[in-house]
Amino acid sequence: MKIIDWYILKRYLGTFTVMLLLFIPIGIMIDLSEKVGKMIEQEAPTTEIIKYYINFTFYFANLLFPIFLFLSIIWFTSKLANNTEITAILSSGVPYTRFLRPYLMGATFVAVIAFVMGMFIVPSASKGYKEFYYKYLKKGKQDRETTNLYNQINDNDYIYVSSFDPKNKIGYNFTFEHFEGEQLTYKISARNIRWIEKDSVYRLSSYVKRKIGETDDILEKQSRMDTLFSFNLDDLTPVSYIAETKNLFELNKFIEKEQKKGSANINTYLLVKYKRWGLMVSAFILTIIAVAVSSKKKRGGMGINLFLGIALAFIFIFFDRIFGTMAEQSGFSPLLAAAFPNIIFGVLAVFLLNKAKQ
Repeated sequence: MKIIDWYILKRYLGTFTVMLLLFIPIGIMIDLSEKVGKMIEQEAPTTEIIKYYINFTFYFANLLFPIFLFLSIIWFTSKLANNTEITAILSSGVPYTRFLRPYLMGATFVAVIAFVMGMFIVPSASKGYKEFYYKYLKKGKQDRETTNLYNQINDNDYIYVSSFDPKNKIGYNFTFEHFEGEQLTYKISARNIRWIEKDSVYRLSSYVKRKIGETDDILEKQSRMDTLFSFNLDDLTPVSYIAETKNLFELNKFIEKEQKKGSANINTYLLVKYKRWGLMVSAFILTIIAVAVSSKKKRGGMGINLFLGIALAFIFIFFDRIFGTMAEQSGFSPLLAAAFPNIIFGVLAVFLLNKAKQ
């Protein structure tokens, strides 16, 4: 690796790190100023607040990763251009693609860090962040669906409750149906079902079991029945952010399980998975666009480049949110929703790179 590679690479990684260290404390202060009253009102413990902001740091950094990366590259590349350093490099006979090499090396390093964080660190931080949010900042607001819940446990068993109380783990108007092939063999119903922690059993009130016979049905009734099931009541209605809290391996298993059950939220879970992979591709695309935009000295100086960079970064996030919403609320493919921002900006990157070479 030549001196120029080390020089640009150090500026790339150094500016990106400084950008994170500058903006994350600002984000924490803004968030704290908005929510401190609610935290005091709900008597949130100091230790939990500290943990919340540790989780917030990772969550916030991952959420705004494209903006931080984009602005940091534009910042130091614009300084190189204003100091005519880039002109000197290219005038010495260095091809533009060769000049771009240390940037791509930096993007590779950042992409690896983004992969490790996005797949293994941020999910745990997201869980702590969301749990604190709903426990203290949005207390009383449900983070899951609680009415008319239907679930397929396996190939043969289906359950239904008209409503579910996640705090007390009680389901009302419970129904359990067992099929052999397409034939219903028995059905269990109860006024409610609840989990009894100390006995590790499910308790059914007004229990009724109907066994389907060829000529006649057999009814079994009890006012109360303690029994075991192969499902967890929390599986009836996972929290809305459940996919965000799972690491790479957990998420793959979770999605496979939800696909077998025919979950109505499967598009949301797939979208989370594809976006994590897409974030690494974004590192390269945004790097190329940022270099192409800021490597030429402009009359307006660094301010023009930063303005353009902020605009492009927010357009990227805008497309990401629009396509994400389409995937979650319609039949739009989650894979395409995650890929479209990268595709659109990938085409833009090729166009700007060719223009910059000229």
